[in-house]
Amino acid sequence: MPDRRESVRPARGAIPYALVAAVFLPAGLIYLWWFRSLELLRFAHPAALALIPLAAALVIWAGIRRAPTRHPALVYSRADEMRLVPRGWAARLADLPAVLRLFIVVAVALALSRPQTSQKDDDIELEGIDIVVTLDMSGSMEETDLQPNRLEAAKAVIQDFVQRRRGDRIGLVIFGREAYTYTPLTLDHGTFLRMLAELQPGIVDGRGTAIGNGLGVALARLRKSDAKSKVVILLTDGDNNSGNISPLQAASFAQKMGVKIYTILAGAHDSSREADDANRPQQRYAVNPKLLEQIAGMTGGSPYLATDTRALAQRFQNILEELEKSRIRDRGVLYAELYPRFLWPAFAALLLEIALRLSRLRRLP
Repeated sequence: MPDRRESVRPARGAIPYALVAAVFLPAGLIYLWWFRSLELLRFAHPAALALIPLAAALVIWAGIRRAPTRHPALVYSRADEMRLVPRGWAARLADLPAVLRLFIVVAVALALSRPQTSQKDDDIELEGIDIVVTLDMSGSMEETDLQPNRLEAAKAVIQDFVQRRRGDRIGLVIFGREAYTYTPLTLDHGTFLRMLAELQPGIVDGRGTAIGNGLGVALARLRKSDAKSKVVILLTDGDNNSGNISPLQAASFAQKMGVKIYTILAGAHDSSREADDANRPQQRYAVNPKLLEQIAGMTGGSPYLATDTRALAQRFQNILEELEKSRIRDRGVLYAELYPRFLWPAFAALLLEIALRLSRLRRLP
């Protein structure tokens, strides 16, 4: 008697569009919601996107479409009756592992393409700037047109300036007839401020103003710096009349090193001023604002004039603002990596696919 057993074969060549839509449509909506407020979205490695159609075609061919030569794992003698049994959820989701694998391939390809978005200014962790404050300590800094005198007014605004900086290395060079490093570049702003408070007239020979030497020592402090932004703030109240380095020569060195010099000319410097009092006439000191403008212009910095204490504080505030803008420009446009938003869902889908293939949706053989 002939064997009348028949096999129950799954439909061949059927692509489960409903399952594909059920997986990809919610995922697409979630990503659209995630990326709705992003700006300047880009792909660092766009060539990786070519993997999506290639790998998707391979997955569809190998997993979703049945091979014509595939034989059933179970053979039934009453196959006609088996066809009348309603399909359960396991049968309807039989292709879910293959659809999940397709999702994994697409998500990994998107992660490999490294999607990025520009960061907002308040999300940017900026690199520090190396700053050397170069302070004139000549005898003229004891004049009282700035209250209580030029030196103390300068110390006060430098203190305020340092307290506003975060993540910057700051050093102090003092100069009169000669120039010296008073505080090396340091992130320890507390120590810097304590040493600044102890600074008094007479610590250097104040019978001259060696601006060129002061700049030279400051540049020596910055010579081995690996910071992207390097700055010298020169605060003086007179003209260069001492030292063995020309201020313009020092400015040329700074230009080659990529160091910006901001200059501040402190003091009223008005020849029509009256004497402070009857016993002590106001001395006149040579000034050269043109020289300071040249130094700043050669290096990309800015020259400032501070004729009173309030103006001096404002000049340092202007420099503070310029440094913040400069730091952002030097870093250019910063991008945040978005690949984890694709990689982690792909990893979760992989775990789910493995669990389904080893459990209820396992296929034999």
